[in-house]
Amino acid sequence: MSAATPQLDRIGAVLLNPAAPLKARFRALFTLRGLGGPEALKYMEKAFADESALLKHEVAYCMGQMGDVAAVPILTGVLQDQTREAIVRHEAGEALAAIGGGDELLATLKEFENDAMPEVADTCRLAVAKMEYYKSKESVDEKEKLSDNPYKSVDPAPPHTETNVGKLREILLDENKSLFERYRAMFSLRNMGTKEANLAIAEGLICKNTLFRHEIAYVLGQVQSPDTKDQLFACLRDTAENDMVRHECAEALGSIAADDINAELEKYLGKEEPAVLRESCVVALDFVEYNNSGEFQYANAVKE
Repeated sequence: MSAATPQLDRIGAVLLNPAAPLKARFRALFTLRGLGGPEALKYMEKAFADESALLKHEVAYCMGQMGDVAAVPILTGVLQDQTREAIVRHEAGEALAAIGGGDELLATLKEFENDAMPEVADTCRLAVAKMEYYKSKESVDEKEKLSDNPYKSVDPAPPHTETNVGKLREILLDENKSLFERYRAMFSLRNMGTKEANLAIAEGLICKNTLFRHEIAYVLGQVQSPDTKDQLFACLRDTAENDMVRHECAEALGSIAADDINAELEKYLGKEEPAVLRESCVVALDFVEYNNSGEFQYANAVKE
């Protein structure tokens, strides 16, 4: 997909305009992700100067999904900047692993395996495990046994070779196993797409690890199953829960877009709510509007 420079510049200007509605900025971001190329990346890099942690987090996510190696030095700088929010640095680390690279990138990620921010440390340990897996003979031997990802996302771990829902659930909920193995179980369950598998994933919302709960919520947003909305509601309503997890629950609910979700998301739009949660609900309500609109695609800033 390509766009004339004036059109791309207009989309980039929306992304970088703090006065523009957040939902318009998100649509601009995802349009730039779809367009790709150095000009799109230039605007996305500039967005890391924004005040919104949610927007910066999403910029890092989009860079990772684009798979453009030109983003590696940008994301490395974000990961290394310890003044940045945990949610942003975590996403930068995950994005680096999504793009991949050689020993230099692996060494960079290893530097942050014991970061002071637990979410960043866990992300980097997971990223290192993923990169080392794909360098191993195990990945070659397992390649033909792995289930297909119907969502075409670049995930923090490959799916597990186990195919039994009960056994995958046991792995998913086993706090003594590595995050990498538990993530693999999660993605295998997601790829199945059954009610039983989705409900097993949702049980992970009560596990101890913050990063894990956050990824559980993200995956539930991918599967968009109304069967899991009560678990997401409970996590969203828990004021003791980490904002990084609550934000992902809000966005997951927006993806499900059931009739009773709008009213729930609207409860968190007040200024007294944490910014990342409030902004996530704004974006989630836009997801609901999109899902109910019949529009062909969410990233539609080209036509606007």
